[in-house]
Amino acid sequence: MPKVTTRTLNLIGGKWVEAKSGKWFESRNPADDGDVVGEVAKSGPDDVDAAVKAARKAFDGWRLTPAPKRSEIMGRVAQILRERKEELSQLLTREMGKVIEEARGDVQESIDTAAYAAGAGTRLMGETVPSELPDKFAMTVRAPMGVCGLIAPWNFPTAIPSWKLFPSLVCGNTVVFKPASDTPIVATALVRIFEEAGLPAGCINLVHGGGGDVGMAIVKHPGVALISFTGSSGVGREIASECGRALKRCSLELGGKNGSIVMDDADLELAVDGSLWGAFGTTGQRCTATSRIVVHEKVKAEYLSRLVDRAKKLKLGPGNDESVKVGPLVNAGRVKEVQSWVDRGVKEGAKLLCGGKAATNGALKKGWFYEPTIFDNVKAGDTLAQEEIFGPVLSVITVKSFDEAIAALNNSKYGLSASIYTQDVNRAFRAARDVETGILYINSSTIGAENHLPFGGMKETGNGHREGGWTAYDIYSEIRTVYVDFSGKLQRAQIDNRKAES
Repeated sequence: MPKVTTRTLNLIGGKWVEAKSGKWFESRNPADDGDVVGEVAKSGPDDVDAAVKAARKAFDGWRLTPAPKRSEIMGRVAQILRERKEELSQLLTREMGKVIEEARGDVQESIDTAAYAAGAGTRLMGETVPSELPDKFAMTVRAPMGVCGLIAPWNFPTAIPSWKLFPSLVCGNTVVFKPASDTPIVATALVRIFEEAGLPAGCINLVHGGGGDVGMAIVKHPGVALISFTGSSGVGREIASECGRALKRCSLELGGKNGSIVMDDADLELAVDGSLWGAFGTTGQRCTATSRIVVHEKVKAEYLSRLVDRAKKLKLGPGNDESVKVGPLVNAGRVKEVQSWVDRGVKEGAKLLCGGKAATNGALKKGWFYEPTIFDNVKAGDTLAQEEIFGPVLSVITVKSFDEAIAALNNSKYGLSASIYTQDVNRAFRAARDVETGILYINSSTIGAENHLPFGGMKETGNGHREGGWTAYDIYSEIRTVYVDFSGKLQRAQIDNRKAES
């Protein structure tokens, strides 16, 4: 394809502007590195400062807009998203690389999140509770935080920003949004829809650039009240440290090393279906991707035979081909990173069953493709079973019992998602009690979260907040307790309602 010279700008205070540096960076199609999707403003701390000031200026007007009115705008965003679904999906596939079926799912999740937000403004509820004193009323209300800094990853370039943007705006905050440098043009298309839907100028500000230049500038800016970040645990620790020093609220959704248990009574065809989807959907580039299989020794041989046979038949290619099941990795750096983990696994003694190298045949040499890879003879404590690879690599761990399976699954510093395949209801409920993850699927894959339920994990997967559904609105609002005393006199709680002890 010919080089595209479209330039993508920042949005600050309702105006589309170049970065103050005057510099640009390219966004390329990972399925065809010669296809430049566009050039993007390369921003820095000065652009962040301007964006924060614009957000702060817009804050009072937006917070005083009734929440149901704020939600009406989100409803209009939902409608425009529905109308632009295919257009956005095609752009998403071109810029990020995921197959078109999944791209449509990514955009649909944004639509669903917008639809939820369209009613959320009427549900920003507090509580009323009895006062301990007569003629006194007590209640809680929600208040916005202020300016929220939202830092999103590239693997779900419409869905994850939507998880952050909609609840923060419905709660009455204004935002500074930094999308990933691998998917800035999709993010810009999403922001333009908010603008088209009538969101007032300055309520959403978009700043493009790298994590070091833009992301950390947002985190450190004294005018930003809250940070929401989705990404690696390493970067999350840095952000948590900075926010801790400033006593700034921080919501972190970080890494995962998700596993599926396949018990001896499992429906093996279902388990294979779920394993393939979980491990190789989005080319393994999901925080909830299935990275480990914990399989009972009695069914291992049959399960692996089916799994490897079908993995070898998965079609790789550009995501806009409807027949393709596995798209490219997002960039050349990811190919090198995945290969380094695979090489280490081989060196440590794991048995490579299929894959294990970049795919460069024919048209695939234009992009960043990697073969679906499966390892056997992996122990629960091995590197392959412990470190997040974020690519199409699946490690198989063999166990002899249910208890051993639970122990192997929990042997991880991460705790995002897990699943178990079993026909035994008692095992299913024991897993629900004992598995150390924020999400658990019974007889399904480790991926497939629904937008109206809480999403998040335990351990090093995050810091306890849950995105999605009603819990997301807890992140972006403060609880204010209000007392109304209509007694006409000074009453002292915990004093006037207690008699002096003799």
